[in-house]
Amino acid sequence: MNQITVYMLMLICALVVAGFVYNRSQALTKFRQMRAEAGGKLELSSWHSQASYHGYFTGWLVIFVTFTVFIAGLLLGAQSGGGVIPWVAVMIIAGVGTIFLCGKKISGGFRARTYVERFVHGLLIVLSIIAVLTTLGIILSLLFESLRFFKSVPFMDFLFGFQWSPQTALRADQVGQSGSFGAIPVFAGTFLIMLVAMAIAGPIGLMIAIYLTEYASAGVRKWVKPAIEILAGVPTVVYGFFALLTFAPFVRGFAESFGFSVPTQSALAAGVVMGVMIIPFVSSLSSDVINAVPQTLRDGAFALGATESETMKQVVFTAALPGIIGAFMLAISRAIGETMIVYMAAGKAANLTANPFEAVTTVTVQIVALLTGDSDFDSPKTLVAFALGLVLFVITLLLNVVALTVVRRYRAKY
Repeated sequence: MNQITVYMLMLICALVVAGFVYNRSQALTKFRQMRAEAGGKLELSSWHSQASYHGYFTGWLVIFVTFTVFIAGLLLGAQSGGGVIPWVAVMIIAGVGTIFLCGKKISGGFRARTYVERFVHGLLIVLSIIAVLTTLGIILSLLFESLRFFKSVPFMDFLFGFQWSPQTALRADQVGQSGSFGAIPVFAGTFLIMLVAMAIAGPIGLMIAIYLTEYASAGVRKWVKPAIEILAGVPTVVYGFFALLTFAPFVRGFAESFGFSVPTQSALAAGVVMGVMIIPFVSSLSSDVINAVPQTLRDGAFALGATESETMKQVVFTAALPGIIGAFMLAISRAIGETMIVYMAAGKAANLTANPFEAVTTVTVQIVALLTGDSDFDSPKTLVAFALGLVLFVITLLLNVVALTVVRRYRAKY
């Protein structure tokens, strides 16, 4: 069935390409014929739609017809037990027939461009609606499961509790603890690691962006920028191994050389390595934003006697501030959502501490731990993962609202 499905999709693609090429050539042929009949005075601009639009119109219509037949073949063929092979002939007939019917509509007055643009406009609307519905579905699923959890655990105890130990009995024959679902240690660990990561990625990424856009030569920019962006392509599990096997022991040895005893897994080790991973996000986005500042602003500042550094601080940076804030918000979201580095380098201990040398846990690590393995979705131990996700979603939303407020306040007017 899977191979047949692939072959049918390939057949649809072949029919679409054939329809586009055939009717585009048909449109060009008819235009040449009409120009010859008019004594060579007919211009292509006299046609409402160019030849390529007739091809696009045919292609979109072939997609609609053949894909409808394809879906009908999958559904009706599976229900009748006759398979989908007989529907291949129907698809070919429908596709070829659509191509020839569209070919007969080709003329100078046929508004193929209008139909194609309307179709693309409708497609964009549908995709936007799908994105909105997907977000709404995520919110509703989190909310529904969270309400089930809050029937067992009070909302205030979850949101303001200081003890996190979600160990409850999964079955009636098991002996489990009563369980503590105070989420403050989990969110405290999340924000502690995020602050450490942004303390590394924020200044370094922004300074790299300023140097590459305003001070570096073209040769330096050509080699340094791609080298930095390579960091964004490294898998997070590789960063996790580096943090666990190299950087975390270095931090522990460095602290022990001063007489301090620290564990191998710590918020500092995870946060620093995560900050290195986030540097390309901040530097690349900030570079693009700074490059987008009009050159006329720089020229005006230089004409008034400003130095290069004064122009950067008082003109370029101010104009690029909204975009830089957006880059920082993206980096913060990336840090909050990271799992592998935290799991390997910071551990799973829910410690309520502000000491970066201690082991902590984050929301994403706890969600993974709670939803993997033999999970019973009727127990508070599993349902608390949805409550964590819902609160994290709300916190991220509030951060975005604050960022938008700052952007509106400091947005530059050109």
